[in-house]
Amino acid sequence: MTTNKKALLFVLFFTAYSTFLSAQKKNKPGNGFYKNELQSLQAVIQKNFYDKSSGYYFVVVDSAQRETKNGYLRAYTYLWSLCALYQAANEIEKLDPKAKLMEPLIKNMADYYDPALPRGGYTDYIMKLKPGQRYYDDNQWIGITALDAYARTKQKSDLAKGKEMYDFMMSGYDQVLGGGIYWVEGNNSSKNTCSNGPGVLVALQMYQATKNRMYLDTALKIFNWTNAKLQTPTGLFYDNIRTKDGSLGKATFSYNTGTMLESNVYLYEITGDKKYLDAANVMAERSLSYFYGEGKFRDGYWFNAVLLRGYQHLLKHNKDTRYIMGFKKALDYALKNEKNEQGLFNAKKGVQNLVEHGGMLEILARFAWLESRYDLSN
Repeated sequence: MTTNKKALLFVLFFTAYSTFLSAQKKNKPGNGFYKNELQSLQAVIQKNFYDKSSGYYFVVVDSAQRETKNGYLRAYTYLWSLCALYQAANEIEKLDPKAKLMEPLIKNMADYYDPALPRGGYTDYIMKLKPGQRYYDDNQWIGITALDAYARTKQKSDLAKGKEMYDFMMSGYDQVLGGGIYWVEGNNSSKNTCSNGPGVLVALQMYQATKNRMYLDTALKIFNWTNAKLQTPTGLFYDNIRTKDGSLGKATFSYNTGTMLESNVYLYEITGDKKYLDAANVMAERSLSYFYGEGKFRDGYWFNAVLLRGYQHLLKHNKDTRYIMGFKKALDYALKNEKNEQGLFNAKKGVQNLVEHGGMLEILARFAWLESRYDLSN
């Protein structure tokens, strides 16, 4: 795709976005506050991260902080950040179905696509600029978003993308340690919750879309393996298990609990078995105190966006909003205390990167939806 075509796509993209989120006066929380914050952050992202000359996004704002890998400067963003923006665009389209925000991002991500065997998938960096590795979780996040969109629009290309991501992720599945999906293609040192939790979601969404029992069977075997190998005694999830000796990487991140919490909600919807809803409620309860008990985010914004997905999905079956409200306290703290005068987040840590801004964009889009349907004033 030429630079001119990319530039035109993004002009159209943000013209549509500006029409959707027209300028309005500042409101109090519960009355369009998060929608305003959403609009402001989108403008900040475009101003600070988007490079009009290339049609790509920068990985970080400060050019001095852009890394060199294998002798090549990686000025532009890794695929992970585009996964964040892609899901955020999907949430914005839920607010306004006429806002066509996802298509330009799909076309941008196409430059990261590697058709290599055994299955085509996305590499972590732009193909023509010395790509790196293919991460199973990056591809799963794309599959999750595409299948979210398919459930909303029934567009066949979204279902096809979901299936493609399913096929790629299953090329990373084997019986080492009894099952599970590796984290990185070609690196068999660990199997991670971040490549198995979202794998369950992709399989469950494919089952919902097609009713092909194969996908449900796949989801259950990965789900059961992840619970058996990676769940903590408190019901949250460790980061990874090492294949060499079965030892655990015991870091506990919000997104890992988020994918497994939402997997339980999907399984309850599909099977009607209340044990899955009970498990989701327990995870919500324990994650609330662990991740939000101090009223601020314990880890990155994008990680928390994934846990918010689980909380929001659970609302369909558990009308108690206190998980959302606990999350809201951390969000409001970040909005008040973790932005600089340019509207960039994490300024106090010295790095403003795109993935965290994409994560915050998704959070704000979800809260814009929530504030239009629930009382978030307390």
